[in-house]
Amino acid sequence: MIQETASFILNHLGNYRPQTLIILGSGLGSLGEKIQNPIYIDYKDIPSWPRSTVSGHKGCLIAGLLEGKEVLCMQGRFHLYEGHSAESIKMVMSVFKILGIKNLIVTNAAGSLKKEMAPGSIMLINDHINFSGRNPLVGANDDNFGPRFPVMSDAYTQEYQDKMSQIAAEEKINLHKGTYLMVLGPNFETAAEIKAFQILGADAVGMSTVPEVLAAVWCGMKILGLSVITNYGSGMVKEFHGHTETLQQADKAAQNLTTLIRRFVREI
Repeated sequence: MIQETASFILNHLGNYRPQTLIILGSGLGSLGEKIQNPIYIDYKDIPSWPRSTVSGHKGCLIAGLLEGKEVLCMQGRFHLYEGHSAESIKMVMSVFKILGIKNLIVTNAAGSLKKEMAPGSIMLINDHINFSGRNPLVGANDDNFGPRFPVMSDAYTQEYQDKMSQIAAEEKINLHKGTYLMVLGPNFETAAEIKAFQILGADAVGMSTVPEVLAAVWCGMKILGLSVITNYGSGMVKEFHGHTETLQQADKAAQNLTTLIRRFVREI
């Protein structure tokens, strides 16, 4: 199944052979519009491919040029709370490995657990806590893709963190750094849960990213992670807004995020 899916995508990429994959989170799909000479592949046309059902996720692959570099972009991701299995995310990342992807840039919309990291901010992910109770690597291991027990000590590649920090400083964009905690969702967290996550050492919370990162590390990819901060966690401020506010704040930060990613792609 994995080989069949990879062959289908490969046959639709034309002459493109991208080594960098960009996963765009809620409200961040506008970066895909910056890709030149694009080829679009709708998720629904790809054999055995999951569907993205969340508002703010268009649901297609885009291949093309960004800053003169060949890239592949997921405009819409797959969340466990939609009913997708963790194993399906492993399958997707395995397909990308067959296609030759070596670099993963993963973005998400997240809630802030720190008062000084306000909505509209961008956080460079330097580590994560998997609080979802799910792992895409559970089950039989295929040594052709990765080891049985992948090491997560450099999951978010330090070289790429350093490079993005340098880019942000030169572009005069304030870039926070911190630990991302994933919950299963789909509900926003309670105030008590937010307090617990702060005690655990998390700086931002969301409902995605970790499964892709686990599978990408297993596949031997280098990873850069960025969170767009769209809201404060429940109980941190008097008013709490839902998914509509999340998309609005993501849109505000999209310009800075686009600047950072475009430079990063150009320079790696």
